Parts: sequence; structure tokens; C-alpha cells
Amino acid sequence: MIIAIDLGGTKIRAGLINNGNVDKILYELCNAKGSEQDVIDQICTMIDSLMNPEVKAIGIGVPSVVDAEKGIIYDVVAIPSWKEVHLKEILEAKYGLPVSVDNDCNCFAIGVARYGEAKPFTNSVCVTLGTGVGSGIIIDHKLYRGSNTGAGEIGSIPYLDRDYEYYCSSRFFEGKGTSGKEAAEAAAKGDEKALAIWKEFGMHVGKLLEMILFAFDTDAVVIGGSIANAFDLFKDAMLSELQNFPYGKALEKFKVMPSSMEYVGLFGAAAICED
Repeated sequence: MIIAIDLGGTKIRAGLINNGNVDKILYELCNAKGSEQDVIDQICTMIDSLMNPEVKAIGIGVPSVVDAEKGIIYDVVAIPSWKEVHLKEILEAKYGLPVSVDNDCNCFAIGVARYGEAKPFTNSVCVTLGTGVGSGIIIDHKLYRGSNTGAGEIGSIPYLDRDYEYYCSSRFFEGKGTSGKEAAEAAAKGDEKALAIWKEFGMHVGKLLEMILFAFDTDAVVIGGSIANAFDLFKDAMLSELQNFPYGKALEKFKVMPSSMEYVGLFGAAAICED
């Protein structure tokens, strides 16, 4: 058994993973405005609720830059008090169990590659579209972290007058005076303005996929995050833009699909304990 934690600035999800199954799951709103210790205490309370003698390790995914080897978390934007948190050291001292910590997009990628849609592919890029844009990179069935665990920060790559995160995340909808959820609800009712917003959004995501193909020449892209729930609203525009990619050979076997795994972040957080 492994206790897996998916830490976000809005909520914390924790689960007891037992041989690829979720035995128990907990949710809490994250005390993101609290002190460093407040958030650590919140995580520990959830771990305590899941702990039993059969637990062998703890895995945690965090939305920030992580020194995966040392388990140090740096500058979590969504949790301002977390500037440099030695979480692995803290939790191993408290629980006497091995603790693994990684970026949440890396956990998503490992979960999708090991248990989900990316499993059949040798090389894949697993993209999260939500409050921001991130990705995890799988090369030869293994996670590529880069020299500083920063590989995959594709949202920060310059695009047009800003970056991909501005045009391919919830910030895009905010710039249109709405939210992704509101735009999806309106589009489902046939609202022309909302449908046009999703069409434009799909074009930008298509440009993002072109950049990924240029950089990684990957077999597949799996899209997760909250915006993936509206995949059908931007799919056609995304694929239409993708046809402009200049190297048609790369598109012959290329696949793009949404992730349907409900607990993929937790499965990934558990999987990093096994690597």
C-alpha cells in the first residue's frame, strides 16, 4: 500500500493506493494562504487518516519546481508561504517511511503512461490544461525530468505576445470575460459567441501541439486538467490547425486524446515511489 497525495493550491486529494486500486480517498480545500507549517500540518492530518501498518511509502505531486532526488519544493505560486520546503526530509522523519516528491505534471504523465491512455506508446507528452499549462514527458516509457526537474514547462514558452499558458489555459477565457466552465455551458446550448471562443481556443492548442511535435516528435499527446473535460468543444479546431504542421510524416501515426482517468494524479504519485 502507498499513500498518494495530489497537492494543489485549491484542494488537496489523498488516497490509499493498493496494487493499482484506490482503497480510500480524501479531499480537503488547501489552506493555501496559511503558513508553511499550516499546509504541512494539513497534509500530515490527511496522511494520519490513511495510515495503517501495511503502508510502505508516501508519494506526493506538487504544482511547482521540485528537486525530486532530495524532495525539496521551491516557490509554489499557489501556496505563497512555500518558498523552500524540504518535504521529503520532514515526512520521512515523522513517519519513518520512504517519501517521494515530484512535480504534479510529472505525476500525471507517469500515471497516464503506466495505467492510462499513453500506455501503448513508447514516447508521449502528457499535457495539463487548467489554471496553467504544464506537461510531463515520457521517452522510451520513462519519465524525462531534465537536469533540474524542470523539463516540460511548456506553458512558459513564448507565444504570440505572451506565452502558451496565457492562450491555452483558463486565463484565455478570463481574457474573454468568462470562465471555461461558463463558456462550456453556453456552448452546449448552442451559443454562437461561446462556440467561437472554443474554436479560437482550439486553434491555440493546435499551435501548442505543433510546438510539441517540433520539440519531441512524439507518438502521442494526452490532455488532462480541468479543460480536458471540454475536449469535444475544441477538438475540431485543434486538429484543423494541426494539419498546418509542415512535416506530414510526423502526423501519420500521431495521436491526441483526452485523459479519462479520474485519479491519475494519485496513481502517478504512487508510481513515483516504485521507480
